[in-house]
Amino acid sequence: MGMQGAARAPREIDTSGLPMDQAQALVLDELRALTERAEPFAAILLMPAPPDGRTPVTSPSGRSTADRVRTLKLIRPGLTAHCRGLAFVAPADIPAERAASMHSGEQLWGCPTMATQDVTAARAWAGARVGD
Repeated sequence: MGMQGAARAPREIDTSGLPMDQAQALVLDELRALTERAEPFAAILLMPAPPDGRTPVTSPSGRSTADRVRTLKLIRPGLTAHCRGLAFVAPADIPAERAASMHSGEQLWGCPTMATQDVTAARAWAGARVGD
């Protein structure tokens, strides 16, 4: 019952009740904090439904798409070094095509990713990733 087991548990980040731009900003902030710890991790990202159509360049939160892209570029080396996997979980009540639209791959994030509408599957996948 050591701390090692607790440290290796996947981090669950619940942004499901937020507008998409705020959810994306929170995910990036949480991932930055995880990479700064310089320890292996996996994360389960509970996301809101993606918006219909294109995301506006400047969001109501004030953070632009360009700001989020810059943040991702800054943390990508830490993700490549320490992240064992990101599991994106879309709401179960949206069409599968819309859920699939939120998945972006390893090339963008710098670590393995998966997308699902099944939080249990996401937890199992992320748990297996930190066991690697």
